Amino acid sequence: MHKKVTAALILVLSLMLVITGCGNNGNEPQNQAQNQNQTQAGGQTDKAKESEAEAVAGASEKSYTPHDQLKDSYDIIIIGAGGAGMTAALEAKASGMNPVIFEKMPVAGGNTTKSSSGMNASETKFQKEQGIEDSNDKFYEETLKGGHNTNDTELLRYFVDHSAEAIDWLDAIGIRLNNLTITGGMSEKRTHRPEDGSAVGQYLVDGLVRNVEEQGIPLFVNANVKEITQQDGKVSGVKVVLNDTEEKTITAKAVIVATGGYGANPEMITQFRPDLKGYVTTNQVGSTGDGITMIEKLGGVTVDMDQIQVHPTVQQEKSYLIGEAVRGEGAILVSSEGVRFYNEMDTRDKVTAAINALPEKSAYLVFDSGVKSRAKAIQQYEKMGFVIQGDTIEALAEAMGVPEDALAKTLETWNAAVQGKNDAEFGRTTGMDYDLSGAPYYAIKIAPGIHYTMGGVKINTNTEVLNKDGNPIPGLFAAGEVTGGLHGDNRIGGNSVADIIIFGRQAGVKAAEFVKAQ
Repeated sequence: MHKKVTAALILVLSLMLVITGCGNNGNEPQNQAQNQNQTQAGGQTDKAKESEAEAVAGASEKSYTPHDQLKDSYDIIIIGAGGAGMTAALEAKASGMNPVIFEKMPVAGGNTTKSSSGMNASETKFQKEQGIEDSNDKFYEETLKGGHNTNDTELLRYFVDHSAEAIDWLDAIGIRLNNLTITGGMSEKRTHRPEDGSAVGQYLVDGLVRNVEEQGIPLFVNANVKEITQQDGKVSGVKVVLNDTEEKTITAKAVIVATGGYGANPEMITQFRPDLKGYVTTNQVGSTGDGITMIEKLGGVTVDMDQIQVHPTVQQEKSYLIGEAVRGEGAILVSSEGVRFYNEMDTRDKVTAAINALPEKSAYLVFDSGVKSRAKAIQQYEKMGFVIQGDTIEALAEAMGVPEDALAKTLETWNAAVQGKNDAEFGRTTGMDYDLSGAPYYAIKIAPGIHYTMGGVKINTNTEVLNKDGNPIPGLFAAGEVTGGLHGDNRIGGNSVADIIIFGRQAGVKAAEFVKAQ
């Protein structure tokens, strides 16, 4: 494994030198990890090798801690270097702890890297600066409605009430999310994005990794935790395998599990939702439910494991998520007949059902140059070859293979609806600030794909992992997609990034408090 990784790194560095010599001034976005082809739920595991190779390329851009610097003991062990894990590590360090992060993949970021739309938060300073009137209660009620009133209300209340300070915390460490848009199921612009409107994931991961490095927190990649150990009824550390070869037992007084969900584990998906067998997945290949399995062995319980979110807009050949912000900035969905068929800004489950009800079970996102300028992630979709273009609506229709007259009439009707602020056809009320009249015109073909696992281990608002009796397992904490309950039956777009930051911070703080009390 060492030889393979070394060879890959040499090759990548050589290619980087060639590219630099050809005049690349460093302006290409660092999206290598985001570009991973994902393992499909139907078991097409050949893509995993491609993903790992690309992950290694991404890893070469950052300096991770060499394995020979691994110590035998730390105050707190964090499993997983996604958004939740790195956030927890920073808060633990700020609380005076000596934390360590173990990441099984060759690069930090996890599913956070692939996040696109933004981070939801209410009553934030950026909303107030832009004259957006919002409230925590409204955020709470709309999330509860979106989750079909099945959300864990204690977790949800904590979540919305601490969302604004999470935005402030990120801003204080150089991660500024002051560009606002809207996602399905929300009535206000509370989805916070980077200042230039680009996808949130890579920006967030880069910022967190930078802070982890600046704080001197050891972050080991290719470090696969296989077991969480216990002694005298308390968590005592982990067993970790380095580079698939060397196993070490590392002790700690607390462990934070931030390993993500199980969206890239076809067997788990099929176990809990056999109806989703064969769906593509937007998840990075490391999202295999390891943390859930380890926690269950310690007596932790799970909730909502059959609640798996299918995202309506996924590019199928690359299993790549087309972010909700594209619709939030004004895009519409049309069928192969060139007509709208549903309210694009309804919740993800309902939009997915509408697409699956079409004979072709797929649709097109249609937008104009204005949407493209506001949703910067589209630049990445273009580079990946997803975007169809036409200088006129008729030219776009021809390129899409849909009836020209039908598409032209659809755009005419939609633009009139935007001008009159009344979507008489499907009742859409948000994402209607701009019409679609700015040539050239664009489309991306999409269909549903597995995106997010709402189920996971049960925690309380202190992020303590609970057993079957509802009691905390001493020294064991969890945050992010590995947990369940917050989102209920359906997650609102933009809430997962908020989840990892809000509860990642809480996990770091509460784990530190636990250690200090020992």
